[in-house]
Amino acid sequence: MVIYSKEMKVDKRENMRGGNGTVTVTHHADKDQMKHCRLFCEMSIPQNGSVGEHDHVNETEYYFIKEGIGIVVDDGVEKKIGSGDMIVTGGGASHSIRNIGVTPLLITAVIITDKE
Repeated sequence: MVIYSKEMKVDKRENMRGGNGTVTVTHHADKDQMKHCRLFCEMSIPQNGSVGEHDHVNETEYYFIKEGIGIVVDDGVEKKIGSGDMIVTGGGASHSIRNIGVTPLLITAVIITDKE
């Protein structure tokens, strides 16, 4: 299967999960095309933008930071992150992320469900 970029759905999400600004989400595939995977996308968080705090029960979310710098609140603890870093959140833990740089924060996000 080949999924061409022109076929990928793009969403503009205002105040995503209670965050600030408009986050652009490019879905690399629909969840129906991926076994045990609820989300596989790229997020572009603008300067001063954020994704609000949310938890992951019965699933694990992976954020791979492609470009930019930000602050992630990882289960209540603030940590500075940048290009090449990975954030892993699962087991009911929560996280949020905000862009503290002057360029968009580009993230590949993947959510894997705990189902077998």
